[in-house]
Amino acid sequence: MPNEPATAIQLEETEHENPSGVTHESVYCEGGVDYDKLLTQFGCHRLDSDLLGRIESVIKTKGTGKPLHPLLKRGIFYSHKDLDLLLNEFEQDRPFYLYTGRGPSSSSMHIGHLLPFMFTRYLQEAFDVPLVIQLTDDEKFLYKDLTLEEIKHNLYENCKDIIACGFDPKKTFIFSNFDYMGSLYLNVVKIQRLVTNNQVKAIFGVKPSDCIGKTAFPAIQAAPSFASSFPVVLSQDAQQRGPSFVRRCLVPCGIDQDPFFRMTRDVALRMGEGHLKPSLIHSRFIPGLQGIETKMSSSDPLNAIFLTDEPQTIRKKIMSRAFSGGKDSKEEHRRLGGNTKVDIPFQFLSFFLEDEEELTALEEGYSSGSILSGEMKKRCVEVLCQVVKKHQTARAAITEETVKHFMTPRPLGL
Repeated sequence: MPNEPATAIQLEETEHENPSGVTHESVYCEGGVDYDKLLTQFGCHRLDSDLLGRIESVIKTKGTGKPLHPLLKRGIFYSHKDLDLLLNEFEQDRPFYLYTGRGPSSSSMHIGHLLPFMFTRYLQEAFDVPLVIQLTDDEKFLYKDLTLEEIKHNLYENCKDIIACGFDPKKTFIFSNFDYMGSLYLNVVKIQRLVTNNQVKAIFGVKPSDCIGKTAFPAIQAAPSFASSFPVVLSQDAQQRGPSFVRRCLVPCGIDQDPFFRMTRDVALRMGEGHLKPSLIHSRFIPGLQGIETKMSSSDPLNAIFLTDEPQTIRKKIMSRAFSGGKDSKEEHRRLGGNTKVDIPFQFLSFFLEDEEELTALEEGYSSGSILSGEMKKRCVEVLCQVVKKHQTARAAITEETVKHFMTPRPLGL
C-alpha cells in the first residue's frame, strides 16, 4: 500500500457557518457563486493546466486514449483533492474505482443532475474502471416530506435516467441504501464512532430539533468511499491482485458535496488498514433559469429544464424565463455587447455545447454585440433539445430487467 500521511487533519468543532452561501443542502449567492472562495473554504486545490496535462497524459499512456473532456478544458470541473496522488498510483498500475450518487427527491432529473453523470461516464471510459452509484433513498425520507412509496417510485425512475447516460453494465453497480445497508453498515458504524456530534453540527448545520437520522446520515454517504463496502462488487481485485490490494476511490461531485468527503477523509486513516482517503474532483453548478445566484433545483419546476420536458416546453422556458445578460435595447446591445458571465443561455451552452470553436465564437459575438440575446437563446434551445431528446431516446429502451441487472450486487469486470 502507498504511504499515507501519519496523522489526519482534525475537523474544527465550531458553529456551522456559511460564508459563501453554499451548503450541502442549498445554494444562494448574491451576484453568483464565488468559486475561488469555495477553494479556500473547503481546502481544495485548483485543477490547473499542469494537472490537466497530467490527466491527458495518463489517459493516453495508461488509459484508453480518450481526449480531455470539454468540462475539464472549460474549467467546469475545476477543483480537486488528491487527484495527483490518484494519478500517480494509476501510473503505477494501481487502478481506482469511481463513486457518485443521486438523491431521489423527484421522479424526473433535470439537466443539472445530468452533468456529473455525463462526466463520470467519461471517467469510466477514459480510465476503464468500475463505478458504484449510491441512491440515497434514506436521506430523502429523512429530509423531505415524502412517503416511502413516493421515494421508491422516484428511485426507479431516477435509476432509468442514470442508466440512460450510457454506463458500462459490466462495470457499474447502482444501489439503494435501503437495500444495500447490510454491506455498508460495518463501515458506517466505524465512521460514526469517529465523528462527534459537534463535528456534524459544525459541518452540516444539524440543529437540536432535527431528527437523529440527520446526524447519522453523513456516515452513510461516506461509507461507499471505501472499497471494503463492496466485498462482492469489487471481489475480483483479491483474485487478480492479491488480498492486500485496496483500490482508492475517486468521487466526481458538485463542490457543495465536499463537506461529506472532508469528514470522510478526516476519519479514513483512523478506520484502520485498507481505508484510503478518497480523491475528489469538483464541478461548478448549473445555475437556475432565473439567474446565477442559485443552482438548478427540482423544487422549483419553472427554474429548471427537466429530462422529461418536451421541445416546446424547453423553448418556452428559455425564451421567456432564462435571465439574459443582454442590454435593454437592441441598439444598446449592438453598441455595448452582452455579459456572458450572467447570461443563462450562454451558461447552459458552456456546459452542453461540444463544439469549442462555436462556443468561443458565441462568447466573442455576444460580448461585442454582434450576437443578440434572442439569437443566443435560440441556439441554447437547439442544443438543450438535442441533449434531452438523446437522453429520452436512450431511456425509452431501458427495461425493468436492465434496471434489475444494474442494481444486483455482482463482481464487476475489472
